Amino acid sequence: MIKKIVRTQLFYSVVEKIVPFLTLAIILLPVWMSPLHPAIASYFILGYLIYFLYKSIKTVYFAAVSYNLLTKAGKVNWYKKLLKEKDFQDYYHYLIITNYKESASKMDETLKFIKDQNYPKSRISIILAMEEREGEEAKKRSEYLTKKYASYFREFYTTYHKLIPGEIIGKASNETFAAKYIDRLIMTNKINPKKVLITVCDADSLLPEDYLSYLTFEYIHDKKRYFHFYWAPVLLYNNFWKLSLPVRVQSILSSVVRISILPQRENLIHVSTYSTNMWLLKEVGFWDPDIIPEDWHIWFQAFFKFGEEVRTLPIYLPISADAVYTNGFWNTFRNRYEQEKRWAWGVSDIPYAIVRCFDTPHIKPIVKIRKLWFLVEHHLFWPSSFFILTLSAYIPPLINPMFKRTVMGFLLPKLSSFILTVSSLLLIFILYFDHKMREKVKIKTELKRMPLLFIQWYLLPIISFVFSSLPALDAHVRLLLGKKIEYKVTDKR
Repeated sequence: MIKKIVRTQLFYSVVEKIVPFLTLAIILLPVWMSPLHPAIASYFILGYLIYFLYKSIKTVYFAAVSYNLLTKAGKVNWYKKLLKEKDFQDYYHYLIITNYKESASKMDETLKFIKDQNYPKSRISIILAMEEREGEEAKKRSEYLTKKYASYFREFYTTYHKLIPGEIIGKASNETFAAKYIDRLIMTNKINPKKVLITVCDADSLLPEDYLSYLTFEYIHDKKRYFHFYWAPVLLYNNFWKLSLPVRVQSILSSVVRISILPQRENLIHVSTYSTNMWLLKEVGFWDPDIIPEDWHIWFQAFFKFGEEVRTLPIYLPISADAVYTNGFWNTFRNRYEQEKRWAWGVSDIPYAIVRCFDTPHIKPIVKIRKLWFLVEHHLFWPSSFFILTLSAYIPPLINPMFKRTVMGFLLPKLSSFILTVSSLLLIFILYFDHKMREKVKIKTELKRMPLLFIQWYLLPIISFVFSSLPALDAHVRLLLGKKIEYKVTDKR
């Protein structure tokens, strides 16, 4: 047994370096291949550019599909539909609001939106999932919020998570502590865990008033509901006009990408705020408390337990949340960089997935390969895109002057420029969907601000480098060198 564990740990330490190594190899490919094989390097760069164009078109297309579905869903009275279901009040909702050093006013707003849910409050329970290490401030915040909101809900509890050996600081360990507390509550009350819906809610996530009704309706009609997660797009619009220009551009891109992935059910995996049932969480042992990127990780925990039955289903109602915003220009930038690095640390899910592929014979190999490839492709594209798209086309002719005299050497920079220009034109659609989605969450745009919304995109290459590719590359290099990152709560004042 000891030898088996050692072999597994050794194998894990090797496979966790594969994708970071490939990332560096891809970024540097134009440099190390151009001296001897500039044509191969050029074809790789051209292929990458075409693939980027394809992904850009795909994003715009599915954003359009999603916007239409969001518009239709927004017109439905979901509670009225739910009333036609005879047993809908048999289902209980527990909302875990994870928080650490959040302001009382921020959580006050979040709870107000939950209080205004178009759903029976006698079936809604709140768990304020706090950290013991925060000390007296957490208790004061709990007392204030409990006094103000407890009477509106079936139950209103606060948990104080204490870090124990084997756990790391982060959302996952806190969620697990809170979920186990809920499990004890429903066991005491003899409630069927398959009829308990758990929603993990960030402290700044404002749920639309029909969220719980829509979720319950979907859950009742979902034939494979016990194996599914449910996710509404979390749009970073709460503090939109307070944001510095670079962070605002990033919030727009993130929000539009999130609505575009909603209809792509085969590859849809939730982030930030999402729902599932207690039975599924118990079956997979809740969230692994020693990981940082908990949202995708819990999905893969379930996938390797139950196989292709596991999916995330879309909820076509937008949730509004905060983008990074704190005191001081540079503090905001530093926080935004750290947030992106933490998200990119999801690359650490890849060695976990590779290892699990070998001990899950009940899942078809082709199914595991497809999911693994989706995970790898996502994390390879993230840190490498800026370098390949903006710089690489000029490197082969520069390093190998003889290649510059060939047809490919002459055409490569021009083809690169053309493809990027076509891709840039798609920003018009991004701006349109951004504007329409902000309307849905009641973020108005004054006429005098309109020019800035167009001008800001001239800084996109710099913004993409500083707040996307660079922090993602930072995460990959840290994993390659065995330097773990620590969970840092993002300041969103």
